[in-house]
Amino acid sequence: MFELLKTDSHSRARRGRLTTAHGSIETPVFMPVGTQASVKALDNRELLEMDTQVILGNTYHLNLRPGLEIITQAGGLHRFMDWNLPILTDSGGFQVFSLGKIRKIKEHGVEFRSHLDGSLIFLGPKESMAIQRVLGSDIAMVFDECPPHTAPAEEISRAVKRTIRWAAECLEQPRAPGQKYFGIVQGASDPKLRQKCAEELVAMDFDGYAIGGVSVGEPEPEMMKAVEYTEPHLPAHKARYAMGLGTPAQLVELVARGVDMFDCVLPTRVARNGTAFTSKGTFAIKGGAVKADFGPIEPGCTCFACRHHTRAYIRHLLNVNEILGLRLVSIHNSHFYLQVMADIRRHLDAGTFSEFRREFVANYVPSLKVRAARGEV
Repeated sequence: MFELLKTDSHSRARRGRLTTAHGSIETPVFMPVGTQASVKALDNRELLEMDTQVILGNTYHLNLRPGLEIITQAGGLHRFMDWNLPILTDSGGFQVFSLGKIRKIKEHGVEFRSHLDGSLIFLGPKESMAIQRVLGSDIAMVFDECPPHTAPAEEISRAVKRTIRWAAECLEQPRAPGQKYFGIVQGASDPKLRQKCAEELVAMDFDGYAIGGVSVGEPEPEMMKAVEYTEPHLPAHKARYAMGLGTPAQLVELVARGVDMFDCVLPTRVARNGTAFTSKGTFAIKGGAVKADFGPIEPGCTCFACRHHTRAYIRHLLNVNEILGLRLVSIHNSHFYLQVMADIRRHLDAGTFSEFRREFVANYVPSLKVRAARGEV
């Protein structure tokens, strides 16, 4: 399923190819998030034009709306949304963290109160994998418990034990044709728990492995450590996926730490607030500094927004609340993330990743608000 094509001599970075029932995925790869069978503000044509290889769906949300009956009648998630390339589905395990106020963790799963109408929902290993089987995703994530990074040590230890036990239950469940199962390593910032969880899951021989429990509010150094504590205990011949990450510079650094797959809501989420990603960082297009700036969001960018529209025009659209404005920024940001990963693959192939990494991280800053106000970008 996963072919390791090349390794970097100066870091843990890897170049690979992941084969699924709906096609091959060149790694490292960024996966746009389509929680409810849609990547927000983008259509499939736009995703294909920017060379999207795989997208995500969410078990918890798709089970609520449109529901399994509709998905079944449509012939599965691929047909429902007319997407013929790979789909990875999250198990609903992240909602154990994100919906902490409306759920109760039990030994065999999690009891939720629907965020829509308050109705009772139970989701455990059997239920999660059954839903993903109906969805027909190419890669189904096991159901796990993702504790907050501030949780006491005893709670994190219990979450690891449940995650291991639930993973074994998930592995026993029937699959959709060609469907692959990925295990998820938990353990917060505890190196021993990370090692224990990873070794237990590797012994179960999943098709791939994810590093979970990151990007849950912890400082960046802790996030990096969680990955560093986990990666050495994962097999080289299986794909590695860091869930819910991150900024462009973080992705570059995590590739250097041996991660192959990423997803993140940031590209479209910040676009809806009028923020654009560039190779030098982010900046707010709504700001007055670009009111009469008739250049593209980023010089040299080949996305539709940059090829056809100016910063001044996009700023105008955003400030008068035209939907096209947030769509154009969403197109640019998503394209930018995908292009960063394409550049990483190209440099890994050429043996120049270390130079690319050093230059990219040195030039990228979290925010360009001050520099934009000065007219420096």
